[in-house]
Amino acid sequence: MEWWLVYLLAGAFVGFFAGLLGIGGGLIIVPVLISAFTAQDFPSDRIIHMALGTTMATIIFTSAVSLRIHHQHQAVDWSIVKNITPGILLGTFLGAAWASVLTSAVLSIIFIIFIFYAATQMVLQFRPSPMLQMPGKFGMTVAGSIIGAASSLVAIGGGLLTVPFLALCRVKLQHAIGTAAAIGFPIAVAGTTGYIVNGFQQSEKLPDYSLGYVYLPAVAWLVAASMLTAPFGARMTHSTKTALLRTIFVILLYSLGIRMLLRLWA
Repeated sequence: MEWWLVYLLAGAFVGFFAGLLGIGGGLIIVPVLISAFTAQDFPSDRIIHMALGTTMATIIFTSAVSLRIHHQHQAVDWSIVKNITPGILLGTFLGAAWASVLTSAVLSIIFIIFIFYAATQMVLQFRPSPMLQMPGKFGMTVAGSIIGAASSLVAIGGGLLTVPFLALCRVKLQHAIGTAAAIGFPIAVAGTTGYIVNGFQQSEKLPDYSLGYVYLPAVAWLVAASMLTAPFGARMTHSTKTALLRTIFVILLYSLGIRMLLRLWA
């Protein structure tokens, strides 16, 4: 339990920026957990799997809070959520199962690619031009499966993928963000379930207080801290310092990506 302070500080940092920028914290939490789990001598071939599973579990709580807030502001299109959720559940669970059989090196490469993608998207503030009609149930199932699978492989709530997809389908940005927040909840639940179930096969190698690939002490401290600091970040959303803080966050993402790339190369 001497690592509680690391988890607490990481949760506080991520919660603040999640509230400020409206993004999930998975891209920050995963590298932090990889470093913490490595220092604690967790099984080296399962460290990134545990970091991903633990992060997905924290997103259950943060996405539930975000969902409630966006619903109160009537920014969630529940018809879209209903149509895309079956694909989300299928893709996310399969993505977690796929992650369990991939090596640590392959998972690290996938995560590094996505962290650079996310940072670059924030720099460019890319929003696709509306050009498609909302697909039918089959199309939504396919889209949900892709979003869910990718989200579970890198432990995110899906907003970085869902918002551009919805914007492309002529959904207003406010509703795209709110609906993506709601979709993040089934992604987190299905992803966490997948990492728990698949982690049971490795239970004899995992540390105490693990539920599959979910390390419960880290979840508790990360969630507690992020819930406290997220409101402070939300209050600063319209501050003149937001642009500066966004820049700092992007630099941090690039730094973490480069650090993971160098570690993988070594």
